[in-house]
Amino acid sequence: MPILLFLLDTSASMNQRTYLGTTYLDVAKGAVEVFMKLRARDPASRGDRYMLVTFDDPPYGVKAGWKENHATFMCELKNLQASGLTTLGHALRTAFDLLNLNRLVSGIDNYGQGRNPFFLEPSVIITITDGNKLTHSSGVPDELHLPLNSPLAGSELTKEPFRWDQRLFALVLRLPGAATPDNEQLGSVPTDESAITQMCEVTGGRSYCVRTQRMLNQCLESLVQKVQSGVVINFEKTGPDPPLFEGQLEVGRKPWHSCHKLIYVRPNPKTGVPVGHWPIPESFWPDQNSPTLPPRTAHPVVRFSCVDCEPMVIDKLPFDKYELEPSPLTQFVLERKSPHMCWQVFVSSSAKQNDLGQPFGYLKASTTLTCVNLFVMPYNYPVLLPLLDDLFKVHKLKSNLKWRQAFEMYLKTMPPYYLLPLKKALRMMGAPNLIAETLDCGLSYSVISYLKKLSQQAKMESDRLIVSVGKKAPQETGIKVKNHSNSLSLAHRRDFKQLLQGITGEGPLRLVDMNFKEFAGFQIALLNKDVKPQAYRNAYDIPRRNLLDQLTRMRSNLLRTSQKLIRGQDEDYLHSIPVAQMGNYQEYLKMMPSPLREIDPDQPKRLHTFGNPFKQDKKGMMIDEADEFVAGPQNKKRVSSGDPNSGVTMKRRRSMSPLLRRPQTPPGSPNHVVVGKSPAGVQGQQNLLKPIPQHKGKNLEHEILLSNVLCHSHRFKKRVLIQQLEIALAKVDEKHTASSQLPNDHGS
Repeated sequence: MPILLFLLDTSASMNQRTYLGTTYLDVAKGAVEVFMKLRARDPASRGDRYMLVTFDDPPYGVKAGWKENHATFMCELKNLQASGLTTLGHALRTAFDLLNLNRLVSGIDNYGQGRNPFFLEPSVIITITDGNKLTHSSGVPDELHLPLNSPLAGSELTKEPFRWDQRLFALVLRLPGAATPDNEQLGSVPTDESAITQMCEVTGGRSYCVRTQRMLNQCLESLVQKVQSGVVINFEKTGPDPPLFEGQLEVGRKPWHSCHKLIYVRPNPKTGVPVGHWPIPESFWPDQNSPTLPPRTAHPVVRFSCVDCEPMVIDKLPFDKYELEPSPLTQFVLERKSPHMCWQVFVSSSAKQNDLGQPFGYLKASTTLTCVNLFVMPYNYPVLLPLLDDLFKVHKLKSNLKWRQAFEMYLKTMPPYYLLPLKKALRMMGAPNLIAETLDCGLSYSVISYLKKLSQQAKMESDRLIVSVGKKAPQETGIKVKNHSNSLSLAHRRDFKQLLQGITGEGPLRLVDMNFKEFAGFQIALLNKDVKPQAYRNAYDIPRRNLLDQLTRMRSNLLRTSQKLIRGQDEDYLHSIPVAQMGNYQEYLKMMPSPLREIDPDQPKRLHTFGNPFKQDKKGMMIDEADEFVAGPQNKKRVSSGDPNSGVTMKRRRSMSPLLRRPQTPPGSPNHVVVGKSPAGVQGQQNLLKPIPQHKGKNLEHEILLSNVLCHSHRFKKRVLIQQLEIALAKVDEKHTASSQLPNDHGS
């Protein structure tokens, strides 16, 4: 799952206009959207995670982190404003700490246990800045410095703030303010000369000097291709150079002697997760008596020897294969055209005594000479592989004393953290009992307990940072002006109101011993950008219809007491917001302080629902037939076995109205007919079952009335509904009774 973190420069210099008519910040926002569209073409982008960090002071710089969705990311991106300093060092440190938040919890760094390339979180940091001078609250630094004091637990275990699967790329915007002749030629985009370029190269990335919109699009397409799953490794040559070919002449240090490149860690096509077996060894020998771990470098230094060797592989022994990113080293190896020879690789100080260490793999060109692969094998594989080959082919898994002594001697020269992967490999090969279970990983108890403690601290720090994401920085109410005079302010004078009336023209002006620079507690107000500004300076900016109202506000604002400060906005406008923003309750909650804990923890927690914060959760409530709330489970009465009607299941809580019950014909009624076998009996039954025309309209009206009431039953309570239904049915019966008696009365 690649992580794409955008670090946008939100300093005030990003407000400068380009020849396109837009600001640098608008260009940066558009570049992010274009990159996301280009990245969406790749089917592998479904698992991408996007993060957004700005140059704001921590913790307000993180706009979208681990828990924010795509909609939040886009909303925060559109709402960015350029107002601040170019604190690139602090912003980079914040970005790296955000990426490293879960590494100690998940344990993918595997400190002291070797580096596993298949344990990774591939991350690409894309910084978009204007490349201007770095600014800080304490001055203008000449070089880029990242703060060393990180709040993240366990940051001292790695010397650098980044990790080997995190690369930094920078888009330095150099778009001019005026249009230039279109004489650019498509080609490679040069690197920029700003302070961030060196930082990009250290992490395995690069910077781009963007001068036109077309060049920006070209850089974005290049960046999309850079999103690869892999880790960065320093390859260093050790020993003599290989023999030169005919006509080949090289003097001095060559570019392929030292390469700082990526190795691709391909995910498993079935599971989508990289799978591996062997680690890259640490640059120290683990000591069980050591109370601490030495800090490691972010990128391991892998040394390769240019002595040609034959690649070694035996049946069923797993190995890891990683492709190298194109570099001068891969070009030199491919030019040799020796696909059947390899160069062994080492890590210095990984062995117990030897400084160079033992080989743990080799570099080899592919058979088709299209790429160079790094094969990672068991540690000191030239000794282990012949032993295992003899065990399976010669001894047939029945080892003798000499073989066991040689195997135990090999285990003593192997770093202890290779025991677990070697056990798994032997189990896959069919020899699970070669290594005793009593052997440990080689770390001391204090180191193991320290790593567990760091994991817990990292989890707490992760929860704290996730909560702080998205919070707005508190706005300053004003800039306080220091009063260097010891005399009292004019506000403390008894005739202060008369002085104000003289200033406003409502009274005679008195300029005796007045010093307008002495106001204790005076503040320069900072206008709230979200509130409509007031035209206090120029009366001609005020519409004619608002002159009287504005004059009243200006007078009330000026004639305040000494405790009230002069404000840039009126109180009416402070609570006046557009209708479209009235429902944005989530932004209001972010500005509120965290609530205190409940006094009684057993008390049901109230839900903060917009519009009614006192609304209680009704999930635990039960409703009876009369729509009355009943808390807790309902008491169910058991039917006694002695009840003669116990065979009939009575599930209703309340008896149904007699009018709603189906009429049951008693056995003695004349309508109860025993069906006979003769046709006469059947004909008699059909005649008896025919309804009387007098009651046909009555039954139909009952059914229509019942269906109409049931259609509107959701508006009434059940008890009221039954009562209304009984009354309506009774009126229908009376109507039909009266209509049936009319012909008899008329006939009499």
